[in-house]
Amino acid sequence: MKISDFNYPLPDERIAKYPLAERDSSKLLIYKDGNVSEDVFRHLPDLLPAGELMIFNNTKVIQARLHFHKETGALIEVFCLEPHTPHDYQLSFAQTRRCSWTCLIGNAKKWKEGRLERIIRVGNRDITLTAERGGTSGTGFEVIFDWQDESITFAEVLDAIGELPIPPYLNRNTEESDLRTYQTVYSKIKGSVAAPTAGLHFTDRVLQALDEKGIDREEITLHVGAGTFKPVKTEEVEQHEMHAEWIAVNCETINKLLKHNCQCIAVGTTSVRTLESLYYLGRKVSQNPELQPDELHVNQWEPYEQENEMTTHDSLNALITYMDKHQLNVLHATTQIMIKPGFTYRIVNRMVTNFHQPQSTLLLLVSAFVGGNWRTIYDYALAHDFRFLSYGDSCLLIRE
Repeated sequence: MKISDFNYPLPDERIAKYPLAERDSSKLLIYKDGNVSEDVFRHLPDLLPAGELMIFNNTKVIQARLHFHKETGALIEVFCLEPHTPHDYQLSFAQTRRCSWTCLIGNAKKWKEGRLERIIRVGNRDITLTAERGGTSGTGFEVIFDWQDESITFAEVLDAIGELPIPPYLNRNTEESDLRTYQTVYSKIKGSVAAPTAGLHFTDRVLQALDEKGIDREEITLHVGAGTFKPVKTEEVEQHEMHAEWIAVNCETINKLLKHNCQCIAVGTTSVRTLESLYYLGRKVSQNPELQPDELHVNQWEPYEQENEMTTHDSLNALITYMDKHQLNVLHATTQIMIKPGFTYRIVNRMVTNFHQPQSTLLLLVSAFVGGNWRTIYDYALAHDFRFLSYGDSCLLIRE
């Protein structure tokens, strides 16, 4: 499969550099039965049938960019991707004195060894924060942070001096307003370095209207990594390596899915990847009941291995049984799932999503959902003044 088949012209002026003043005033494209129409996002509840299940990603973007200066004056940017030691997000944020993260390093050639240091103010205290390079780790480098204060957590360090990492294609610096507008109104669990942007359109009044319509709402967590901005640089899609992402799903959410005939409306591609990963996790624990909770992972090409097929109902039930056995209220796992044309959607039958970059894995995911009609959708959006990418407009995709 050639990634060039998923290209389209996207002029820079069509990329929304800032959000609208009112989140729910954005345009909404509706795709159903091969037909395209448009509306305003705040009318979304009117377009959905009562009694459906809608699932949101409640991750919260962290202020992941830290800046240091060497004694020479060279600026070094340290971009925190995911916790290294301890590896658990909540444990890492709660650490005092010391922790390490897997990071990208800007201007890395000028920082090959030695410690970086800066005086920072956290609350009413001045502390010294140091950073030291460790070895390579996954897609980046381990960076050890040390601040030798038992009263200050790493979460407080990030909040004090970190910069919110808005997408690079906005071609501007982070502004104070982004601290509010680049978070969903329902964000709760810190860990992402990019927002689940389909959720940026929701307001309290839209959520209230969903409740009044009788839409059942549930939340999952997928911490979005920097890989979400990673373009497919290989000529063939199959040569692209997906990044792994951390997910968490409550037992109650899986039970809700079972009650809704294993079907739901997913808000954003992050929710889609989490939900569709559940099927493969259930299949995995069914085949290997002795698999330990810290070994739960969905491989990139697992969806295309056709052996030992299960119904979605049986797979989710297997997950519930596994969670009961291990006394888990929340399922934690990682997923590297690759959703491309040829993928079989098992859980998501409606999707709220934004308009994605050309030749991206997110566009492949949309194409797997609507088939070749993705071009019809994007041609319409380009011809009707829709705004693109993170701060842009959205669409409701429906598969019957």
